[in-house]
Amino acid sequence: MTFSKQIKNYQWDDVRLSIYAKQASDVQRALAKSKLDLEDFKALISPAGAPFLEQMAFKSQQLTMQRFGKTQQFYIPLYLSNMCSNICSYCGFSMHNKIRRTTLDLDQIEAECIAIKKMNFEHILLVTGESERKVGLPYFKEALKVVRKYISHISLEVQPLDQDEYADLIGHGVDAVLVYQETYHEPTYALHHLKGKKTDFKYRLDTHDRLGRAGIQKMGLACLIGLEEWRTDCFYVAAHLQYLEKKYWKSRYSISFPRLRPCAGSATIKSVMDDKQLLQLICAYRLFNGEVELSLSTRESATFRDNVIPLGITSLSAGSSTQPGGYAKSSTKALQQFEISDERSPAEMAKCVKKLGYEVVWKDWEQCLSGPLHAKIER
Repeated sequence: MTFSKQIKNYQWDDVRLSIYAKQASDVQRALAKSKLDLEDFKALISPAGAPFLEQMAFKSQQLTMQRFGKTQQFYIPLYLSNMCSNICSYCGFSMHNKIRRTTLDLDQIEAECIAIKKMNFEHILLVTGESERKVGLPYFKEALKVVRKYISHISLEVQPLDQDEYADLIGHGVDAVLVYQETYHEPTYALHHLKGKKTDFKYRLDTHDRLGRAGIQKMGLACLIGLEEWRTDCFYVAAHLQYLEKKYWKSRYSISFPRLRPCAGSATIKSVMDDKQLLQLICAYRLFNGEVELSLSTRESATFRDNVIPLGITSLSAGSSTQPGGYAKSSTKALQQFEISDERSPAEMAKCVKKLGYEVVWKDWEQCLSGPLHAKIER
């Protein structure tokens, strides 16, 4: 059994209609429970849940405090390459966009790591476009040798790989892998993925199963909010998470909230989500799962990020650049994958978090240990 088989238990139109049929009584029942199921999650993200946002936020804050305390983990993305063999309507790296392509060599990667280290980061997210010939397994292994000299915790957001390739990368120091399905609606997926290996909906959908079998420490999930009706897509993320936790219970999990942002692509936003709805979704995930890490990137505005920090978020990016390189003084400018909104420096962001009464966790992991260690906290 893989999730591509499990997903057949949920018919898209039936799920959508079920969400929109939820009533206030369903929301109240969900809020009264200590352990929620997927029907409760539907109620919390439904239009009927909107009037209960204050209650949801209060309970979400309590649950987050119980599990994570007053801490915010900081990470930074390092874009290694904007080479890509796919044509995707929403992405600035898409092969059909006529942009200058670049891939960092090992010296450039080292310069970026030195610059990132000076900003205090110990958590790094390595990102590339999806081009197996240019940035495939051999490139990742060489890059990891450099990055591991400077960084304690390494996450990857690259093209989906086979199980044995993931096992190889875990042996080279990868701690976490993030793979976003973009949308769980297969017909819409086909409309936006026009060429390349990414057109294979099933292969991408089963990536987390391959990661689980390979023994990864942490997996990241998300849909690209706006490609399809957001409530239904986000229900599938919750169903995917529930499936993975039951089957690969030794791994940890995180959920991100990428809303479509301006880029060099041409995709239009099919389902607009406003800030209140995003907060409703964040709280719904926290009430549904008290253990999952919830991450908010610099796609979102400084004001929004500051306001939702106490309400369920546990991980924040800061000082992000979404172009290859971008941190070392010697970096050359290339196209960004998408525009960022919160442009504060890591130091400014840390100051803000501390002002809110939270501690910044720069480092909470050592490869030699089997669990998180809050070892480097800025006070």
